[in-house]
Amino acid sequence: MNSLTKKIVIYSMVGIMQVGFGASVIEASPFHNDGSQRIVQLDSRHHHDNERRREHAERQRRENERHEREMRRRHNESEREWHHRQERERHRHDNAMREIAAFLIGIAVGSSNN
Repeated sequence: MNSLTKKIVIYSMVGIMQVGFGASVIEASPFHNDGSQRIVQLDSRHHHDNERRREHAERQRRENERHEREMRRRHNESEREWHHRQERERHRHDNAMREIAAFLIGIAVGSSNN
């Protein structure tokens, strides 16, 4: 293959890549948005949603307080028992926080359907 053919192939590939990048940037641009995407906003005017959010915040606060109490070492507990209990508590706390977060996601999904 002579050098002219190599240059044509390489420059063609570079041009195609630039066109591809440009097309993806244009598609992602907010100016190009023709309304096909809808932005979901939570409406804070709904009393029921506010009540559910307060419930979520309260559940999260209670779980964090309980977690703090459980992570402290007890006076009759050995170092080894304490570390095992801390590990179990971390797993339990992570699961509880995921459940609480799923509740909040449920609120958001329910609000977006209105």
